[in-house]
Amino acid sequence: MPPLLSIENLSIGFGRGDNVVEDVSFDVQKGETLALVGESGSGKTVTCRAVLRILPRIAKIRSGRITFAGREGPVELSSIRERQMREIRGNEISMIFQEPMRSLSPLHRIGNQVGEVLRLHRGAARGDAKTQVLETFERVGFPDPERAFRAYPFEMSGGMRQRAMIAMAMVAKPDLLIADEPTTALDVTTQAQVLGLMKDLQRETGMAMILVTHDLGVVANMAEQVVVMHKGRVMESGSAAPLLSDPAHPYTKALINAAPSLPEDFAVKERPARQDFILEMKEVSKTYLIRGHKAWQEQALVHACRGVDLALPRGRTLAIVGESGSGKTTAARIALGADAPDPGSEVLFRPEPHTEPITVHDMTREERIAFQKQAQMVFQDPYSSLSPRMRIADALTEPLDIHGIGSKSERRDRAEAMLKQVGLNGDMLMRYPHAFSGGQRQRLSIARALMLDPSLLVCDEPTSALDVSVQEQILTLLEDIRDRMNLSYLFISHDLAVVARIADDVAVMRQGLVVEQAPPDVLFHNPRHPYTKALIAAQPTPDINHPIDLDLVAKGAGSPESWPEAFRFSSAVIPSLTVMEPGHKVRCHV
Repeated sequence: MPPLLSIENLSIGFGRGDNVVEDVSFDVQKGETLALVGESGSGKTVTCRAVLRILPRIAKIRSGRITFAGREGPVELSSIRERQMREIRGNEISMIFQEPMRSLSPLHRIGNQVGEVLRLHRGAARGDAKTQVLETFERVGFPDPERAFRAYPFEMSGGMRQRAMIAMAMVAKPDLLIADEPTTALDVTTQAQVLGLMKDLQRETGMAMILVTHDLGVVANMAEQVVVMHKGRVMESGSAAPLLSDPAHPYTKALINAAPSLPEDFAVKERPARQDFILEMKEVSKTYLIRGHKAWQEQALVHACRGVDLALPRGRTLAIVGESGSGKTTAARIALGADAPDPGSEVLFRPEPHTEPITVHDMTREERIAFQKQAQMVFQDPYSSLSPRMRIADALTEPLDIHGIGSKSERRDRAEAMLKQVGLNGDMLMRYPHAFSGGQRQRLSIARALMLDPSLLVCDEPTSALDVSVQEQILTLLEDIRDRMNLSYLFISHDLAVVARIADDVAVMRQGLVVEQAPPDVLFHNPRHPYTKALIAAQPTPDINHPIDLDLVAKGAGSPESWPEAFRFSSAVIPSLTVMEPGHKVRCHV
């Protein structure tokens, strides 16, 4: 049986430079999932963009052939006319892009953008297109498909925008789906459900899939075939089961060893007799008023945080985990004073051990300036948080300039020293952000946050978009800096393997509420709440014999009203956070 897609001896280069993809060959069979695995810069995405002929103008296919068994017969994608390619692109072959904010138009509503595929390629009427789009939105996990249909991209979280991209690629039911890191920005429960959805669609339509990823846990749950790439070349390829269980190439072995997973044993740190809390959040709530879609519709209240009580000991790491929209980033912004909480909430910060605390949301101008020096944030997307027009030297010295610290030469010396602290060379100061890889940009973001010598660092998903090997380096760096500088971390993440490694205490949030809180060794070995169990069950592992339990994920990640009676809550009835054992709290009816 001929393959659906065949790539033979493909080589691609940029301008006059060396080939970035060198002699790559693989086949994709109908109904099969092939995983392209490798780190950033390995040539995975360039190879897939060549299939759809959406390479940058400077890129050229220097040799090789791409053949697709289309609905009208076999075609050579690398040589057909652009008009014929447009008929295939988005209809017979679709692609899910890694960065949805760059792929979605900011000027058009999400529903109209997704429905455009059906109107262009299937001639669907506007009403029929909307019906199909709403059905797809429901399947990819939008809690309110109608609201998502009317929303603009900037009104959605990163995870929600990624769901919209997945819906856009799937709505036309293509023969081949190219998924470029489709679940990178998603929390683990949504990731598990989306992967399950992709598998269901494959069974229903016979769709084939090329899955571009650096997550071997996702590969183990999805792929029948695996192609491992490094520096533009294929290192190893074959069936998923033998390749993952007994890899032959050293690079594949290194990737598998670097894959994050929940540890069996935890190093339990002793708690000091007297806790010195650098940050305390007491009964913190945040409510937003959302206007109705029509002028006559009532405004709706959205509870981003509800009665959050958290305390971060000095020199320790408190992790907040949960899905998109759970309120974890809102809680972090309130802790930094970036958002004002509802009346009755209290956030306390102690700049020095055992001193009188400062009320974060009731500070004088002088106190706020001092607080901003001591509390800094590392953002999820370093490319967006670093100005593309500023050299790294200017980006790093800007905080010192704002606070009037040091002379120009002293600031420059500190910037160079800080680059070395995060594992970069001092001679990189005159480069711009685009000249760095994703992992290097995240190091720069950490360096900028450390320029003012803070005592509290809020890390908002600092490793979510990084390769497993780069993620390992960043986590090691954060641990080293924390221990060396006695920093305190408020760590926001949806990756439990990352949290299990770095955190001293973990708070699990769902719909603005902390539903369970405990040290990692207790939480991951003895979870009590159904949502915590779902998060743990949804964590993919690079073991083909241990697939994700989608039934358990669906139970815990579903509506709180569907949980067992002891844990059930609604907008009217919310159980209290109950102490089950020392240090272990669960929100349940006693």
